Amino acid sequence: MSAQVLFVDDDSMLLDAISRSLRREPYEIHTVESAEEALRFLQAHSVDVVVADEQMPGMPGTEFLRNVRRRYPDTVRFILTGKATMDLVIEAVNNGGISRFFRKPCDSVELSIAIRQGLQQRELMGAARRLLSRVKMQELQLKKLERLHPNIARVDWGEDGSIELPDWDGDPNSLMREICDHLEKEK
Repeated sequence: MSAQVLFVDDDSMLLDAISRSLRREPYEIHTVESAEEALRFLQAHSVDVVVADEQMPGMPGTEFLRNVRRRYPDTVRFILTGKATMDLVIEAVNNGGISRFFRKPCDSVELSIAIRQGLQQRELMGAARRLLSRVKMQELQLKKLERLHPNIARVDWGEDGSIELPDWDGDPNSLMREICDHLEKEK
C-alpha cells in the first residue's frame, strides 16, 4: 500500500493545483477543504502525512495539527500559510509538532522532497520503536535465564581478546535445549 498524504485547505483551486503537480509521486493524495472534514477523514483512514493551511474558517491549521498530534502522533505534520509570522512558526512547532513550514505559494518540488523525507523519517522512527521493543523483550528474557542459570550471560575475555567460557559442569546441549524451550514458551 502506498503512503497516504492529506492536504487540508479551504482553497479548492490550490488543492487542485497541488494534486496535479504531485500526481506522479509514489504516494496517494487526498484533499479536504476544512479542518473538521479532515478530522472525519482521519478517523476513517490511515494517513502518513498531513499538510494543512493555517488560515481556514472554523479551525486554524495550528489548532487542527495540535489535534492531529494528540490523536495520531505518528502522522507527519506540515503547515502551509500565506501569512507567516514568527509567533505562528513557534506555535506550529511547539503545539502542532510540525516538521516543516511552507509559505504560499510553495514550490511543488520542495514540497515533494519534504513529503518523501517526512515519510522516510516516519519509517525510521517506526523501525527504531520496533527495535527498542525487541531489545527490551530480549533483555527480560535474558534476566529470566540469568535467574534460572546464574552467570549464564557472563563473558570472560582472554588476554588475546578471545572469549573464554567459564567453567561449567553441566551439559551444554541440555542447557541449549532448555534455553530454546524457554524462548519458545515466551513467544
